[in-house]
Amino acid sequence: MRIEVPVKKQMGTKMKQALMDYVVFDIETTGLYPSQDKIIELGAAKVCDGKIVDTFSAFVNPGKLLPPKIVELTGITDADVKKAPFIEELFDAFADFAGDSVLLGHNILFDYSFVKTAAQRQKKTFNKEGMDTLRIARRFLTALESRSLGVLCAYYKIDLDAHRALNDAVATHQVYQRMVEQFYPIDQEPFAPRQLAYRVQKDSPITPKQYNYIQMLARRLRLSMANEENVFWLEPIKSFGTERIAVEALSKSEASRLIDCLQSGL
Repeated sequence: MRIEVPVKKQMGTKMKQALMDYVVFDIETTGLYPSQDKIIELGAAKVCDGKIVDTFSAFVNPGKLLPPKIVELTGITDADVKKAPFIEELFDAFADFAGDSVLLGHNILFDYSFVKTAAQRQKKTFNKEGMDTLRIARRFLTALESRSLGVLCAYYKIDLDAHRALNDAVATHQVYQRMVEQFYPIDQEPFAPRQLAYRVQKDSPITPKQYNYIQMLARRLRLSMANEENVFWLEPIKSFGTERIAVEALSKSEASRLIDCLQSGL
C-alpha cells in the first residue's frame, strides 16, 4: 500500500505516493567482502501500511571462528553461531519471508551482495527491487557529520542497539518513515524503488591445496569416501547438501564452504 503525503503542487497535478509495504532487512558479517566473508546474523521485518507485522531473525553459522573485532562490534560470540544453521539451510526461509516485496535497507547493496552471493552459490535466483535510506539521507541530510545509521537515529531521536541485524532493520524502517514525512513532499525520486544490481564474482575451480585439505579433514572425521572413475566422492553432509559430493567438481568457493563445514565438525 502507498500513502499520500500532503505537498504544495500545481493545479492539475496528482501527488505520487510513498511506498509503505516492504521488507526491511539487515545482516551482520565476518567482514566486508561477500566473496570471502560470511553472514553471521540475518534480521528482517515485514511492513504493511507503514507498520511492522512480522519479523525474521536468525544467527548463521559461518563455519569458522569469528574475528575478535566482529565479536567486539556486534556482541555476537562463537557460542551464539556454533549450533546455528548455515546460510544454505536458512536461505529459502529468508527468501520466502521476503517474497515479492521491495527490500529496504541502509547501504542496501552491502547486505544484498552477501545474500545474492549466497543465492548464486546455491544456483538459486534472488533478484529484487530496493530502497536505500543511505541514498535518501545523502540527498537531503548533507549537513550531518555522516549519514550512518547511528547518526541518523540520533538525528531523529530513535533508540538503536546497533550492530544487531533485527535491531538495525527496525531502526532503518523508523528512519525511512521519518524521512518520508520530512522529505518526500520535496523530492520523490530518491524514494523510488530501484532494481538492485550486484554481479557475483566468477568462481575458479577447487585448488590442489583445498582438495588435499578436504581429504585430510574427511579422514580425521572418519567420513565415508569413495574413489569411482578417478573421482573422489564424499558422503552427503547435511549442512552442505543432500547429495554425495564430487570433490573434484567443486568450485573454489564451494570447496571453502565445505572446509568450513568440516572444520566446524559438521
